[in-house]
Amino acid sequence: MKKIAIFSRKIKENQINLVADIINKLDKQSCTLTLYKTLYEDIKDKLSLLSYPKIFNTHTEIESCSFLISIGGDGTLLDTISFIRDSGIPVLGLNIGKLGFLANTTLDNFEYSIKQIINNDYDIDKRTLIKIKTQNNIFGEINYALNEIAVIKSDISSMIKIDVYINELFLNTYWADGLLIATPTGSTAYSLSCGGPIVVPNSENFILTPIASHNLTVRPIVLSDLSQIKLLVNTNNTPFIICLDSRKYKTSKIKELLITKENFTFNLIKLKEENFFATIRNKLMWGVDKRN
Repeated sequence: MKKIAIFSRKIKENQINLVADIINKLDKQSCTLTLYKTLYEDIKDKLSLLSYPKIFNTHTEIESCSFLISIGGDGTLLDTISFIRDSGIPVLGLNIGKLGFLANTTLDNFEYSIKQIINNDYDIDKRTLIKIKTQNNIFGEINYALNEIAVIKSDISSMIKIDVYINELFLNTYWADGLLIATPTGSTAYSLSCGGPIVVPNSENFILTPIASHNLTVRPIVLSDLSQIKLLVNTNNTPFIICLDSRKYKTSKIKELLITKENFTFNLIKLKEENFFATIRNKLMWGVDKRN
């Protein structure tokens, strides 16, 4: 019998019945459920389960699960990293949010998707994680990201200066509002909005994308993900922000960041008929003639 962990952020009041209905349907699929504590508290009065579900609040409580379902958007799916860690547990993103590049399963095909997964009729899409090393290890055990690592000026400060070295070779000094180091997964996120290229998953690259560069000839650059990237940040002791996906740390003291590829992957569940090119066509509306 499949063991399914279910995670979601705080449920909006107008989505409580919807999410409860999703979980009630899952309960009828010959599987056992383990619900995130906050999610359970939000919807418990709307549940009609055959048996009392298990509850989890830490990563150790889902280690025996077959897979995890993230209910929300891409931001919700990114939050599952702190629970999945290096366990290899596959994740299915059910999109009840907006665009949904990662949370690619919709309500329309959810029941079909679950049947395919229970029958082991799916593929694993291994996504690269990017890791950061800093003085005092500010992000603790979860010092890696799925989309990008960002170094950004604080709201009130002027541009920041970042010297970048690739495998100890000097690349450039960036004068900008910030700098992104994105994975292929993150190439369709923040990096894309800053003019970065779309990079196909599993292409074994990182993308360096400046945010509002002072020098207009500076453009994004694609590197091997085997590269060691060193950032030397100079803000004249003005605080700046380091982001790992949605996690943030504000500092004025840390001056050197070392960025490399993580030695394990984040495993997305992909149905056999899904493919990345169809996703970007549909999500970005490529080829759509708005005149019709």
